[in-house]
Amino acid sequence: MSRGRRAAVCGALLALTLAAYAPSLRNGLTNYDDDVYVTANPHVKHGLDAEAVRWAFTTTRAANWHPLTWIAHTLDWSAYGARPLGHHLSSLLLHAANAILLFLLLERMTAEVWPSALVAALFAAHPLHVESVAWIAERKDVLAALFWLLAAWAYVTYSRAPSARRMAVVAALMAAGLLAKPMPVTLPFALLLLDVWPLRRTDAGWRRLVAEKIPLFVLGAASCAVTLAVQRAGGAVASWTRIPLPERIGNALWSYLAYLGATVWPSGLAAIYPYPSAIPWWRWGIAAAVLAAISAIALRLRSTRPWLAVGWLWFLGTLVPVIGLVQVGVQARADRYTYVPLIGVFVMIAWSVPARMRRRLSIPAAAVVAALAVATGVQARVWRDSATLFAHALAAAGGSATAHVNLGAALEGAGRDDEALGHYEEALKLDPGSRPAHNRIAGLLARRGRLDEAADHYLDVLRRIPSDPETLSNYGIVLARQGRLPDAIDTFRAALAAGPEDPASVRTNLGNALLLSGKRVEAIAEYREALRLDPTDEETRENLRLAERSGSSAHP
Repeated sequence: MSRGRRAAVCGALLALTLAAYAPSLRNGLTNYDDDVYVTANPHVKHGLDAEAVRWAFTTTRAANWHPLTWIAHTLDWSAYGARPLGHHLSSLLLHAANAILLFLLLERMTAEVWPSALVAALFAAHPLHVESVAWIAERKDVLAALFWLLAAWAYVTYSRAPSARRMAVVAALMAAGLLAKPMPVTLPFALLLLDVWPLRRTDAGWRRLVAEKIPLFVLGAASCAVTLAVQRAGGAVASWTRIPLPERIGNALWSYLAYLGATVWPSGLAAIYPYPSAIPWWRWGIAAAVLAAISAIALRLRSTRPWLAVGWLWFLGTLVPVIGLVQVGVQARADRYTYVPLIGVFVMIAWSVPARMRRRLSIPAAAVVAALAVATGVQARVWRDSATLFAHALAAAGGSATAHVNLGAALEGAGRDDEALGHYEEALKLDPGSRPAHNRIAGLLARRGRLDEAADHYLDVLRRIPSDPETLSNYGIVLARQGRLPDAIDTFRAALAAGPEDPASVRTNLGNALLLSGKRVEAIAEYREALRLDPTDEETRENLRLAERSGSSAHP
């Protein structure tokens, strides 16, 4: 392929990606983890220095360990501050780079331009990828995929002239991907599929092909162990009693089918798909039958059309870590999980078009890609703000406690408290134990002066989760407002011992309670520590100034 033609395809992919996702550049940031990752994260807002890097490699904030993602967000904040445009532009450019790199990788392995370009165009324009690109908190997805593709590129170089040094490059790039998100744990499996097709290395023998990837399997196993430990410690992993294995298997089978359906007809996409209370047996049967039939056809044709088996096993295999057998979070499935797995389906589609028909089908293929790009633009607008996002999620996917809570929070932020309260109450109907719903209702009641009712909601959570730092901190504020300062001080200290995600604000509230109790020296120490953790907090700085000057009171 000529350099000029390759450059033209890359330019077209860049233009396609920018056009499809242009609406996302006008979006804001949402209350769906964007605050946890960026806008309410003092470490990210502090800027990139040695302390920020140390924090990135040691924190388990958001029940994840992904230091490279934190560093990326910190760099963005340093460049753009609170302006959403820059954060969205970074995600968009990473997605464009992934589409271009995917084309170059496939063309390098197969020497076929048309199907390689089609796969990359489908990857660039498909609406299932909107969540990975338009959601700032999901920067980890596009970043991890970039290193996934770079590792695959390095592996192609290794496959043509194997050496320990070249495998070390593959391992280093895989490690970088794992430092952004654990999804690359399945990379060694994907490389074995590439050995079958298009690299055709199976003559070397499976024992050798597996043995050479042992360092990669070790990296993946280590990442799985760390991720599982961090997510369990953060309370993100559902217990087997809450969601038994049969239900997980049923949901996994149906999710595979749902992902395929959304690939063909991407409508009704939502930020949250509620976990079903029960899955009818006939859904299990339909999903299992369809998946078994496709598997049988793909494997039967593996000698004449190897891309079918490779693409299908890529799709099935790379989804395994997130298909719900180990259930993390409250969702049944998520569009973002398809970011890398759909490459396999796109390969199946593109290489199934006979070479003699490719020129004739170029216009219809372009029309399909254009239609997907338009749908992507529409879906990207859904992420404009929190209220739009969660109103759409409820309309598209039905009742979800998380969606109700987040929509309520957006409405509350707009001063529409009564509507917000209605959504919080709907969340409790769906999930009576919802910690966020209880906290939100309690906060709203406390603002209205109904402190006893607010305390009841906090205590409801603490009876079930005694060491929940957010609830302890919020309850401490209510206790202080009730004049129960010794109890408030003990509660704030318990919140700090539980490891809150925002210890600076807890220390500020503890300092306020200490100051109101006449413990001025201790209060000053807490304010100083809060400012060390978050130097941008001007309210705490003012409280410190007043305490140092005259011992004036502060309000929790």
